[in-house]
Amino acid sequence: MAPCILAANNYYYHRGGSEAVFFSESAQLKLRGWQVVPFSMHHPQNIPSEWEAHFADKLELGEIRSVVARLVAAPKSIYSFEAKSKISRLIELARPDICHLHNIYHHLSPAILPAVKAAGIPTVMTLHDLKIACPAYTMLAHDGICERCKGGRYRNVIRHKCVNGSILQSGLVYLEARLHAALRSYTANVDRFIVPSNFYRDKFIEWGTSAESLIYIPNAIDISQYQSRRCAGDYFVYVGRLVEEKGIELLIHAANRAKVPLKIVGTGPLKMSLESVALSLGAEVEFLGHLSGNTLEDVIANARSMVLPSTWYENAPISVLEAYALGTPVIGSSIGGIPELVESETTGLLFVPGDKEDLAEKLQTMAALSDDRVIDMGCRARERVEAEFDQHLHIERLLRVYRDLGVG
Repeated sequence: MAPCILAANNYYYHRGGSEAVFFSESAQLKLRGWQVVPFSMHHPQNIPSEWEAHFADKLELGEIRSVVARLVAAPKSIYSFEAKSKISRLIELARPDICHLHNIYHHLSPAILPAVKAAGIPTVMTLHDLKIACPAYTMLAHDGICERCKGGRYRNVIRHKCVNGSILQSGLVYLEARLHAALRSYTANVDRFIVPSNFYRDKFIEWGTSAESLIYIPNAIDISQYQSRRCAGDYFVYVGRLVEEKGIELLIHAANRAKVPLKIVGTGPLKMSLESVALSLGAEVEFLGHLSGNTLEDVIANARSMVLPSTWYENAPISVLEAYALGTPVIGSSIGGIPELVESETTGLLFVPGDKEDLAEKLQTMAALSDDRVIDMGCRARERVEAEFDQHLHIERLLRVYRDLGVG
């Protein structure tokens, strides 16, 4: 009989990096004969599933206009009895051999963890961000990188209004962190945590997570779907959400200082303010909005370099792997897990986080390199993805974890 896995994630459509991993792993397991049973929340963009009747109700606090309605819904984002009940029913129907969780915070909530544990099912969880340590998930405050909550000092998230500058929203995640620390929701119910970067593994250990429970498995992509173009363009490109922690305003200033053209791909709350910054500087910046498929690949493949100017502890950005697979070098901020992916002078360049002058210098350096040198960097990047970050290697590493828990 084929082994069965219960795979849980807040969203059941392609929304970001965590969903890319979630769907890729599910597809690879199916190819190996596994039955994959998803658990998510209802959403109009969801991919159809035969199991969707058992999904939790949609919960998006940011979309609720009424303050009263938000207050009523807020407790559910901390501990959803509805999601707990529904996953228990799904377990009865599907009888999975193992459960693999991805992002479950605020929508499904950690309430589902004890339900899985009570059913006697081994549980694995991929940590795509720092949420189980940092209530605000980014370890980023108004004054930069922040680790003030270490040791359970969660009041700092309220004191520094770490969530959208709001005391109310910060208070909500404070209560969430306090409750699940008291219940030991993660430590008592998850058997193994998958971390896609060694930086995250070390950071979680530093914050008190058992080293034995943390397994490093890097993110991966299906390399067969990407063709290296072997060309050196004349512009730089950023791909991702337009949010504060991504350092995009810094990039615009640096690109203007370096006098290089920049294309920005993505959407987000900072779009209008970033456009204003670019306009006021007279910078050569083009905002392309959301792109996907061949259009996105063409923009990346024809760039001289992708730029990742993050100011927070990035984990293991899949965008770097995609650029590499297309033969495009990456200029990255030397922070979090980025230096594990970007080999300076080999597959790209690294700059000091938050330093626009250093970033401008690296942009100028890349712009001044010969086309042959840039293409060689891209070729080495492609070779590294093939050797270390292919999805077939990723799934074998994951299956080893499942086998260690007695499944498969």
